[in-house]
Amino acid sequence: MMEVIIRTDASRAIGSGHVMRCLTIAKQLQMEGCSVCFFMKELPGHLIHYVEQQGFQNVNEMQEADLCIIDHYEIGESWEKEIRSFVKKIVVIDDLANRLHDCDVLIDQNVVPDYENRYDELVPAHCVKLLGPNYLIMREEFIRERNNLKPRNSEVKRLLVFMGGADPSGETMKVLSALKQQVLEHVDIVVGSSNPQKEEIKSICIREGYHFHCQIDYIASLMGQADFSIGAGGSATWERCFVGLPSSSTVVAENQHITTETVAGLGAVWNLGWHEKVTEDTYRELIVSLASRKEFLGNMCSIGLKLTERTGRTNSWLKRFLEVEK
Repeated sequence: MMEVIIRTDASRAIGSGHVMRCLTIAKQLQMEGCSVCFFMKELPGHLIHYVEQQGFQNVNEMQEADLCIIDHYEIGESWEKEIRSFVKKIVVIDDLANRLHDCDVLIDQNVVPDYENRYDELVPAHCVKLLGPNYLIMREEFIRERNNLKPRNSEVKRLLVFMGGADPSGETMKVLSALKQQVLEHVDIVVGSSNPQKEEIKSICIREGYHFHCQIDYIASLMGQADFSIGAGGSATWERCFVGLPSSSTVVAENQHITTETVAGLGAVWNLGWHEKVTEDTYRELIVSLASRKEFLGNMCSIGLKLTERTGRTNSWLKRFLEVEK
């Protein structure tokens, strides 16, 4: 049995995206017969208890394993070299391409300029690079949703708002203010357990008749039912594309700039820009304009599905990854 340890973290500052995609990997590897544990630190807003609820042990120091998977922006070549004596192989998940790595496999699911070559000088010659949306790390719930997608007519009656698990810049509250006096049949508001404003958001949702969801495992179903989503950059951008959900993206972290701009340039997302320049009025104008943008939304849906079509019915990254490990 292959022993796997996953080094990642979540916090109010880091967000929850790294841990959530690592949980996807952990469950897939477990299904393939691997033994998987996590190595996460108790940072403010950590998700250690959530990971344990999903059936995975968390350890507080490096342990011997066949494989270490690292999904962490603050870890690079130095730490990777330190753990070589503990593990047989190292896999790095990255999307910054801003530091050296000592790894055997590197996964970056994003499309940015020169994405196929930008790691050439950052990883060892033997490293296998799995790059682009062909290697999307997609939870099974999304694959099921895509396989059962219903046609969208670009009429926005149902809105989904999800600004990331932690929402450090308070975008959800801006959107809630913008929704005042707007007429929509159904509004879903999704937050993570690390969102410091979640109780206030919940109270507003109850008062206004919106549907509040916290730390859920059915976001794919909500995306499949929604007509439009107001979201943040990051991995959720690809989830929305994967199920053909037209959406806006607000850039809430520096590392989201290039990917959001690139995907918006391809027509798969509506880039609202850097969060400090995005206001309540920005969201209000966006919501009001949706009724007159049916063709634009329809094109966004088609482009998102096309960009992610090669991920298809299986997680291509997993098949390729396991081939490398054999």
